[in-house]
Order: sequence, then structure tokens, then C-alpha cells
Amino acid sequence: MTVSKFLTSAALCGLLAVPALADPVKITLLGVGDVYNFAGDGKQGGFARLNAVAKAERAANPNTLYLFDGDMLSPSLLSGFDKGQNTIDLTNLVPFDLAVPGNHEFDFGPQNFYDKVKASKYPWAAVNIANKDGSAMPGVGGVMVKEVAGVKIALIPVGQDTSPEVANTGDLVFTSSVETGIAAAKKARADGADLVVGVVQTDVYNDLKMIHSKAFDVILSGDDHNYATYYDGITAYVETSIDARQLSPVDLTVNVIEKDGKRTVKWKPAFRFIDTANVTPDPETQAKVDAFQKSLDDSLNVAIGKTETPLDSRRNVVRGEESAMGDVIADAMRAATGADVAITNGGGIRGDRTYDAGTTLTRRDMLTELPFGNVTVLTEIPGSQLLAALENGVSQVEKGAGRFPQISGMTMVYDPKAEPGKRVSEVKVAGAPLDPNKLYKVATNDYMLSGGDGYTALGGGKMINDTGAGGLVANDVMAYVEKAKTIKQTVEGRIKTLGQ
Repeated sequence: MTVSKFLTSAALCGLLAVPALADPVKITLLGVGDVYNFAGDGKQGGFARLNAVAKAERAANPNTLYLFDGDMLSPSLLSGFDKGQNTIDLTNLVPFDLAVPGNHEFDFGPQNFYDKVKASKYPWAAVNIANKDGSAMPGVGGVMVKEVAGVKIALIPVGQDTSPEVANTGDLVFTSSVETGIAAAKKARADGADLVVGVVQTDVYNDLKMIHSKAFDVILSGDDHNYATYYDGITAYVETSIDARQLSPVDLTVNVIEKDGKRTVKWKPAFRFIDTANVTPDPETQAKVDAFQKSLDDSLNVAIGKTETPLDSRRNVVRGEESAMGDVIADAMRAATGADVAITNGGGIRGDRTYDAGTTLTRRDMLTELPFGNVTVLTEIPGSQLLAALENGVSQVEKGAGRFPQISGMTMVYDPKAEPGKRVSEVKVAGAPLDPNKLYKVATNDYMLSGGDGYTALGGGKMINDTGAGGLVANDVMAYVEKAKTIKQTVEGRIKTLGQ
């Protein structure tokens, strides 16, 4: 698949010469990504505050491009019910100039994504995603060229090439985010773009590769859930936070000079910081948010138990160490199936919060923690495959990957500095050393069983139940908490790093 396939005739026409600009032009780029929870946390973020900022930026400067760099259809509490339609309804109120699909756009499969593209009042695009035969996804474009106040801006939309490992992408083909993105940027420059702007859903390691390529003037990136700005004199960069908690419009002062048939472009960036805790929500959007909130409150604010000990589901914890919340979830899966051991991926635990001792736990809490609608499954595999699965789980711990395991019925010791695939030095099941030849009953979720997050080692065993017989993981956890009434889970040393 070549980048040229994604260049439309309209985009090429947009690169034709325009008159020289006599005065500097101010262009604002507002990027955002990874917006999952429609209301934010009630005090910061969410679509009502995001839409207010976007409206204000466009009102202050008509030369504003509002760009989405991936991940909104999932996961959230409400998306578990409507497959992300709420995010389309809310963003349609203040449409983007361009949206790039992140890996979570495919959590409910390609067809759901196509349905949401059709329902969107704004264009979606990606240069590195196509059908198996190389054709474009329905309704999804490639490089977009926008002429803003006489400045030709090429928008390079880049999706996350690891999506097939972490989402339900079907037969879609993802080429390298970095290589395809850079190639598209260079081609756009050669075709006459004054500014080249990457709108990308890639991790910081790939972001750095694109920055160092010097092929982009600006990169707006999602995926890492952090806020950051950077400028090396060549490329301006914004990592666009999560749930629109912090926003950073980039104001570009652009000079385009055309002399003796030669067009010269000079520009400089100015970064602004907006904490949306200080933003008044857009009233029209807030009305929709309130309606969504009420429908959830009526059914989900039901107490199921209490915790006597603190619980932690923060992203950096569940993706890097044993978590008391992870223990509860894994214990619930093992209890529901009668398994010897249970293993679940930290990336599937999404609450990103702490629970103080004495907190009353509700259905809402559990469905917020486990919004994907995954099913608990039970398989039987030899210890050698279980070990391989655990090796996979810690193979990318330094990257904060979602495959990090939360476990029950076993303990493990690993060395995060060792070569991936050779990090686990000890595994015990029910206190006894793991036997590579013994068959173990393993509870996990259907996503992992099908190879999600790299857990191919869990497949090929004897299925004791499957997605038809298993229950939702969230329901199993709710039943577990209701039966216990009081949770007293602590971090007990199930997962240790070498030397601890």
C-alpha cells in the first residue's frame, strides 16, 4: 500500500499555488485526543468543557483548525451500552476539522467504526489503515490539505499500528505509523504544502521518531494520556492529555513570501495552556451530558459492598505492579469459574482512580473499571503456556503497556531489566513451583484468549467454557463483591520484581 493512494484529487488541487502573503498570518491548531468519559470527572475535562474551548478558539481566530488525534468511541461506562454513539452526538455539536481513528475506535469491530464515521458531521482519515485489498475504509480519507488564510496546510492523519494487537480490527491492514506517516509528510511537502501537521495516535517512542525525521512542522499526538509540549526549532509538538483535562492551542505566526517564483515559509509557535477546570461548560453540550448522566445514574448508583482497605486502579499501577483492585478482579474471575489461576490484563482496568478505605462500592464503579464488555472464559493449558503468557505480560512493562498481568492463585517474580521473554524467574501456583507439563485451569477474558495484548500463549487449550457460556467480567466482579459484602484486599506480593 502506498501513501499516494490516500491523496485525493481535491487534496492535490489544494496544493496549487496561492498568492503571496504580505502580512504575517496567525493560525491556531487545537488538538485533542483520548476523550472517553463524556462528563470528565465532573470538575475537569469532558465534552462540554472541550466544546466550550473549541467554540472560543474559533471565535477568537477564524484561522483555527480543530483536530482529533484518536480514541473516543471506547472505553467508557456509557460506551459499553451505546458503542460510542454518545461521543459522536457530543462532538457533532462542535465538529472537528479532521479526526483520526485510534485503536479504541475498533474495540467494537470495524463495522461499528464505519457506522460512527457515517454518523459524524466531520471527516475521518488515516494514511496507514486500509482494507485487506488495499482499498480505503468506507468514508475514511487520507492526507487532507486545508488552505487557511492563504497558507497551504497538509494534515497527515496517522493511526496506531499496534491496533490489531489491542483492538478488534478484523481484516484491516495497518502499515507502520512512523514510516507511512513520514513518507506522507515528505510527499505533501514535495507537492507544495507550506506547513505539514501530523495528527497522530502513537506512543511517545514513535512520536520521537517522527519528530527526529524533521518531516513535520507540527505534531499533535494522543495515546500516552499525558500532557506535554516541545519545540526543537524545527518541529512543534503537543501530547494532548486525556479526557480534555488540559488543552494546549498552538498559535503559529506564519510568513509566506513569494519572490522571483520562489515561495518561502517562515513560522514560529506559541503554546498556550488551558486547564479545563477553569472553563465554563458549553450550555448546549452540558444539557446532553446531563441527560446521559441521568440515564446512567438511575440504573448504576446501586451499592454492592464496601472496601475496608484502599484500592488502586490508577493507570500506572495496574500496568506496572500488583494492584489491590487488580487482585479483586482476578480473584472474582477465579471464583466464578473454579479455575486454578486467573490472569487479566491491566489495560482492561480503566477506572484510573483510588478508593479510600471505607468507600461504598457501586455497580457504576465496577462497570467504570471494566467497560469493555469482556467475558470471563476458562481454558486448560500446560504450565509452559502459562509461563509464556506471563512472560508476554511483563515484556513491555517499561512502556506501561496494557498487557501487564493482574493475577490470582499464583505468584511470580520477574526482572524488568532482563531481555523480554526471559524475565520471569519464578512462578508458583497454590504455593508449589509451576510444572511446565501439568495442565492448569486458567480463567481469563475472551479478548486475551483470542490473542489480544499479545497473549497468543493462552490459546489452543481445552475450552471449559467459552464466550457463549461465560459471564461478563464486570458481572462476575459485582457478584463477588456482593457475596463478600466487605472487601479487605491488600497488595500481598503476588507480583514481585527481582530483588524485592
